[in-house]
Amino acid sequence: MIETPCLVDQFCHGVLRTELGLGTFEAHLGRNPGPPAPGTTFFDTQTGFAVRRWCPPLLGLEPHCAPARYLARRRELGVLEVGRRLLRSSGITTYLVDTGLPGDLTGPAEIAAAGGADAHEIVRLELLAEQVADTSGTVESFLANLAEAVHGAAGSAVAFSSVAPVRHGPALEPDPPGAGEVRGAAGRWLADRQVGGRLTDPVLLRHLLWNAVASGRPLQLHLGAGDPLQLEAFIVAATGLGTDLVLLHGHPYHRQAAHLASVHPHVYADLGPALAHTGARAATVLAEILELAPFGKLLFSSGARALPELHVVRARVFREALGRALGGWVADGAWSRTDATRVAGMIAAGNARRVYGLEEPGKA
Repeated sequence: MIETPCLVDQFCHGVLRTELGLGTFEAHLGRNPGPPAPGTTFFDTQTGFAVRRWCPPLLGLEPHCAPARYLARRRELGVLEVGRRLLRSSGITTYLVDTGLPGDLTGPAEIAAAGGADAHEIVRLELLAEQVADTSGTVESFLANLAEAVHGAAGSAVAFSSVAPVRHGPALEPDPPGAGEVRGAAGRWLADRQVGGRLTDPVLLRHLLWNAVASGRPLQLHLGAGDPLQLEAFIVAATGLGTDLVLLHGHPYHRQAAHLASVHPHVYADLGPALAHTGARAATVLAEILELAPFGKLLFSSGARALPELHVVRARVFREALGRALGGWVADGAWSRTDATRVAGMIAAGNARRVYGLEEPGKA
């Protein structure tokens, strides 16, 4: 078995502070918001089966127990105790928490305390711009406050994240927009926007991306369902500027994301959802990624949100997939165990520590 004793979860969200009923809990098992189709259940998914296999024993129940029994035990223990037990069993020693989702979710400090781990904030660019817009009365004040907000966030956060490729498609124009173009777009957006309205204007999205690139902090790009190869023009334009780009949520285009990581020195590929949603086939998917990407360009994440159970099962899926893939090559004589263990440590934690400038726990 190839050991990965410590994991850096390079992209996740907080967990819910509230008690959950069966239907609400089940909704968070799905890949997209919303309930399952009538007559079906999200427990009948790879994620649902994994939760029922690995989480009940951590709460004192038998594996594969019925969902209703599991939720009853969850309520009996309470949200705080459940979170503590589950997160501390995940093997994750550092969490990088994207705070850009709505809802009553724990922040980095809370998830660190519950998990007995380190935690750092990832700032969502679009939410930052929307918050600035809520308190800026003019175009000039909005743009000045936005620049100040990005600069300030870069001083405390370990990274920025952006959903620009999701909101406008991955084929965004790659170059920074001109000052006049930005002022015009900001004026139109502010004039039409209600308080709390989302940012979808392509000019302002590009402006945000290039502000983040200029900060020097790593920039995580959410790919959604788009082919990451459409982002290559932006990737090329950002070459040599000192900012690492991390491609998130590449599945089912995981091979394309791995290819981009292989040909661009500043590009890294996230393994989270590519493994989390493929369950028993996770080792096969991981092997496909390892065929293309240098081992120093791959990063583990859970991508978990709302449920601490997702941190547990995604960490376990990753460990098992990595152990099966690398262990198979060791058994075949293609790899030495020493090299397999070293590569496993890189992907599990070492690469993320290098990219985000993280200290090892206890050495800060």
